[in-house]
Amino acid sequence: MIICDLNQTMISNLMAQIGGQKDVDVNEDLLRHMVLNAIRGYITKFGDKYGDFVIASDDKHYWRRDIFPYYKAHRKAWRDQSGMDWNQIWSSLNAIKDELKEVFPYKYIHVDGAEADDVIGTLCHTHGRELNTGEPILILSGDKDFIQLHVYANVSQYDPVRKRWIKHSNPVEYLAEHILRGDRGDGVPNVLSKDDCFINGRQKPLRKTFIEKVGLKGEPELPNEEVTRNYLRNKQLVDLTQTPADIQLNILEQFEKPANSRDNLFNYFVDKRLKGLMQHIGEF
Repeated sequence: MIICDLNQTMISNLMAQIGGQKDVDVNEDLLRHMVLNAIRGYITKFGDKYGDFVIASDDKHYWRRDIFPYYKAHRKAWRDQSGMDWNQIWSSLNAIKDELKEVFPYKYIHVDGAEADDVIGTLCHTHGRELNTGEPILILSGDKDFIQLHVYANVSQYDPVRKRWIKHSNPVEYLAEHILRGDRGDGVPNVLSKDDCFINGRQKPLRKTFIEKVGLKGEPELPNEEVTRNYLRNKQLVDLTQTPADIQLNILEQFEKPANSRDNLFNYFVDKRLKGLMQHIGEF
């Protein structure tokens, strides 16, 4: 199966359209064409080897923010300062998401409280195999958070934006170090720093000597209760085995449902005036 991180696909195409400009109106028709053409390209390139196409979509609400209010908090501030009309952008993106869910012949997984990370993690932990015996799974995303899923021999990852494969020699140690270092891009501090350090200050430096002392194999040898508490905070936010059980169950229930038929594709392409893609309709 091919699991597509939909948000990354849509945002990368959006940024390609606006070209770094501000105060620019998003052309929804052009964005729709770009996103659909990207998906067609993925299926054409990888479909024969990896099989069915699955879309992993973000919910507006994140369970991680319920347990850690600073999770991705800086992204709203960035959007507010970007000078872009995000109400219009989200309106266009959500319209295209709804169309993908309702019309296209792919499994579309969107679960309340879940991010695409949870969908991808749950599917890989369920269908991943330590020996390369199961169905091959391709993660379409440049997000290095998914390196932890490379522990499964049948899981591969391709960055469609940079057009390169993502590989790592030791995904177990990668996850261990990721938990210690946190994830600045998601607002997760390192284990030496307070929850709000990115909002009200800066995080403490975490040096290589600390990582070597703590260790990346087995349970880390943490120096005190505060660091232990921060380690558990980060593990819950970073380790994809920590997705709440009810969310995992909902993801798997949606995955088991059949995909849409192809019956409405032609009328959709006509209605949306997708003349340039009509000749490739059989590739969707």
